[in-house]
Amino acid sequence: MRGFEGAGKLVAGDIRKAGEARGFAVARLLTHWAEIAGSEVAAQCRPVRISYGKGGMGATLTLLTTGAAGPMLQMQLPALREKVNACYGYNAIARITLTQTAPMGFAEGQAQFAPAPPRASPALSPDLRARATREAALIRDDKLRAALERLAGNVLSKAQNSKGTS
Repeated sequence: MRGFEGAGKLVAGDIRKAGEARGFAVARLLTHWAEIAGSEVAAQCRPVRISYGKGGMGATLTLLTTGAAGPMLQMQLPALREKVNACYGYNAIARITLTQTAPMGFAEGQAQFAPAPPRASPALSPDLRARATREAALIRDDKLRAALERLAGNVLSKAQNSKGTS
């Protein structure tokens, strides 16, 4: 082992295989859709498929959207195509098509690629909280001290849960 590796590296192969099955040579288009398209556009549509024509003159990106958002997105397609091609680094996408659907009911329409919301930390006992505060008391920077207190609390609560002691 080479030490700690990011979680993204551990699942990169699986994400790439799943994306390639849908024509996505660059998985970043799926995983960072909100950053690429912009938060307003990303809230209205999702990339579903990339299909390549026989002539090799560029691919077609298919976006899934609701019927009400379709006309507004249609006007933004040229700018969106430029943003998507910037992700690829060349003019990979020649066309973008919209598939309109009901807001709910189809599995494709419910696919979410946004990161999961952060989990809440488990409640600390007063003893563990006091011990975590003591451990970080010498730190002068308020933000760093608060972060270290949270870290100490997590470490202490994990140790307590795994061993049954504090």
